Amino acid sequence: MSDFAINVALGYLFGSIPFGLVVGFLFTGRDIRQFGSGKTGTTNVLRTAGRFAAILVMVGDISKGVVPALVGRYFFDDNWVAAAGAAAGVVGHIFPIFAGFRGGRGVAVAFGGVLGLAPLWALALPLIGAAILIPTRYVSLMSVLGTAIAALILCIAALLWDVPIAFAIYALFATLIIEYMHIPNIKRLLAGTEPRLGQGGDRAATG
Repeated sequence: MSDFAINVALGYLFGSIPFGLVVGFLFTGRDIRQFGSGKTGTTNVLRTAGRFAAILVMVGDISKGVVPALVGRYFFDDNWVAAAGAAAGVVGHIFPIFAGFRGGRGVAVAFGGVLGLAPLWALALPLIGAAILIPTRYVSLMSVLGTAIAALILCIAALLWDVPIAFAIYALFATLIIEYMHIPNIKRLLAGTEPRLGQGGDRAATG
């Protein structure tokens, strides 16, 4: 089996571990996919299970991107293998084989991928996210705009500095799939019906 296949399989399987589903059930005794956004990511865990549960899930989900990225970089010593593994982690989180292919939207995992691939550049991303989230309190807006800005930064860095092109391609892939997963949120943002941070945890899942 090739290095690519091994790391892609690792990334997908590790990404498929449903930290949000498990932690959400431990804290609430229910499937959090039945409430809020219907997803297993940090935001819905915060809405349905509280802050501490959300922190645990965020750490777990970020690791889904970090681990295959580091394995590719340092075990296989191949930037393309690292990028492919991180991308597989995002896919596994969104379509997890261990949770009926119903997961989250991949934002924390995508950030973890950047953190594992290009850690110095990743340091700027929380600041960008905060600059969007704090004044608006829309997590979805932060996700949509922040992911696109992050991809733009990595593409520019790949063109002008020493960031491998494989990492920029990873960022573009992650952005495309995350934007696709946020289409319902984008529609609600445009309609003015998107819940802000901390809201919407008790409503039935809307997708």
